[in-house]
Amino acid sequence: MKEDFLKYQAQTSPHPLALEVSHAKGSYIYDTKGNAHLDFVAGVSACTLGHCHPKVVKAIQEQAEKYMHVMVYGEYIQEPAVEYTKLLAKYLPAPLQTTYLVNSGTEAMEGALKLARRSTGRSQIIAAKRAYHGNTMGSLSIMGYEERKSAFRPLVPDVGYLRFNHEADLLKITEKTAAVVLETIQGGAGFILPHNNYLSKVRERCTAVGAMLILDEVQPGFGRTGKLFAFEHFNCIPDILVIGKGMAGGMPVGAFVASQKLMLTLQDRPKLGHITTFGGNPVIAAASMATLKELTETNLIADTLEKELLFRSILVHPLIKEIRGKGLMLALIMESEEITNELILKCTKNGLILFWLLFEPKAVRISPPLTITKEEITKGCNLILEVLNELGQ
Repeated sequence: MKEDFLKYQAQTSPHPLALEVSHAKGSYIYDTKGNAHLDFVAGVSACTLGHCHPKVVKAIQEQAEKYMHVMVYGEYIQEPAVEYTKLLAKYLPAPLQTTYLVNSGTEAMEGALKLARRSTGRSQIIAAKRAYHGNTMGSLSIMGYEERKSAFRPLVPDVGYLRFNHEADLLKITEKTAAVVLETIQGGAGFILPHNNYLSKVRERCTAVGAMLILDEVQPGFGRTGKLFAFEHFNCIPDILVIGKGMAGGMPVGAFVASQKLMLTLQDRPKLGHITTFGGNPVIAAASMATLKELTETNLIADTLEKELLFRSILVHPLIKEIRGKGLMLALIMESEEITNELILKCTKNGLILFWLLFEPKAVRISPPLTITKEEITKGCNLILEVLNELGQ
């Protein structure tokens, strides 16, 4: 199967990990040789409730038996999408009450950018250096990392950049700015948290000049940081919220959320201002509903902060220089890029799944399912320490 994988399926890197998956359950992925791999990555933060959570599987099966795709987004009334967006609004602050469902985080960002330009009549977008918002052309255009953009230029024009957590750069936000786009917690840059009320100050500046504030919660959203959404930690409510990844328990999904008044600008002049065929798919919406209910009706979200403390208490080693992030969105910052690579690859061979971050070569991603147990955390952390002890000899 590996030969066919390399020949027939397009690749994203010269050296994929190429784990041959048999099945997955809970915190484990099983390969075709019967080996169990403890998953500290959760499909890059997508499998919020672990693999094949029974309530998500049941919701998918029940909806698939009723109906699947029936019409392009926004034309037919489909109960799963209506009930899900209604429930989501219950847990979001005003004015974030109207949701546009799409297929991925990057598509959600595309819609958010269009909404900001359409509603303000302005064109300039301000993003952060070392930002990551996806790989479609609009999302790529606001990526603050030239090395990954240069091969695809020309990109969408009129994009400027500020430095995350640098207050002096807020003066770059002016009456010409349609939107400021920030990750609530910078992901690819190394799980960088906002400091010194930074997001509140961005919010104030955007309000003062009439610019939209778009917060990208694709990675930290849906309970990963100890709140349903990370912006709840930082006293900052965006005009447009972009979500995805962990939203549907491992199914492909994304959405952007704003006020109803703002969303109405996509209805006319032109009509069909943003359209998608499969957005709001009833099976995906059912999975999203099951995920949101499980998160909000249990202690999983609050428990992420206790689990974070467990990670931090065990993962103490001379080769680990820092642990960044919040909740179960953590990054080990290693002594060197070489140590990072060796740790990830050796742990993979030893039955523990770790992964890299996009722009910080010394970082090791730890973003397990929120359902991971304390025993599984301890087991995985001890494997990490064993490998680091070998590397330190």
